[in-house]
Amino acid sequence: MRRGGTGAARRNSSSPVPSWSCPVPRTSLPTRLAATAALLLAASALSAPTASAKPSDAAPGDAYTLTVSTNPTSTDYDNRRVDVTGTVTKTDGTPAPNIPVTIQEVVRFTTWNPWGDPIDPTYYEPRDLGKPFTDANGKFTIPDVDIDHVTGSSLLNVQHEVQITALYDEDGDLNTPQDGYYADTTVAADAKSSSVTYKVNKKKVKAGDILTVQGKVTLPKGVEPQGTEVFLQTYWEQEYDVKTTAEDDGFFVMSVRVSGYDDTFELRTAPTDLYVAGAHQPLPITNTSLPRR
Repeated sequence: MRRGGTGAARRNSSSPVPSWSCPVPRTSLPTRLAATAALLLAASALSAPTASAKPSDAAPGDAYTLTVSTNPTSTDYDNRRVDVTGTVTKTDGTPAPNIPVTIQEVVRFTTWNPWGDPIDPTYYEPRDLGKPFTDANGKFTIPDVDIDHVTGSSLLNVQHEVQITALYDEDGDLNTPQDGYYADTTVAADAKSSSVTYKVNKKKVKAGDILTVQGKVTLPKGVEPQGTEVFLQTYWEQEYDVKTTAEDDGFFVMSVRVSGYDDTFELRTAPTDLYVAGAHQPLPITNTSLPRR
């Protein structure tokens, strides 16, 4: 149905999800963790999952400062690894040794939202990197971290700036954010460009017509196009109506039955590699069934 509940009913037989949904399921940060992190950011503090059984040197009433950084601060197609380092110090600047810090990589996606709703503009896909303890100097390190997308989820709308988060909670209880500490940094994932070419069976359509789009995805030299997702949008409220995946040679074909209110015809692609950017191509299609303005 149309999201606002007004106007004609939206056909959804060719679309895998309702028009108001994110087209590809994402693993969001747990609601409580996300809310806690927001509170702690505002208070310059940190929240984290329960620390390991190894005792820490934290003392009740202590206050801490947590930092995290990476070296290098950016990655690219051929160089994807960084060292994650950071510190935990007390408010007087002295090192805090033997403190457990939970480190995550968070791949972020832009929320598709044509309605301008006040919703979170970002989806998150977190991955645990480890829980190092600080050394005698209050420092922690996780070497050779792959800044990459490791799940099978779609990379449609992925942001090419990955977040690294560091979290420490004294009692391990997310319901008590006053004793938690948080820090984050970002790593730029410089992506190579890609393109998509197409042919359509007709440029003027009307309700009931079958629109067929065939084309080819071209990725950087040495990158296989197989598995690249191709999405066809026909209506402004819905990010895509049908999708397919490119063949070994990059070619694809897809068809959709045109509705009387289809008004936005666009192609989008999502390669399977975080370091290859997707392509976007408006289509020169006119729906003659739309009311004249």
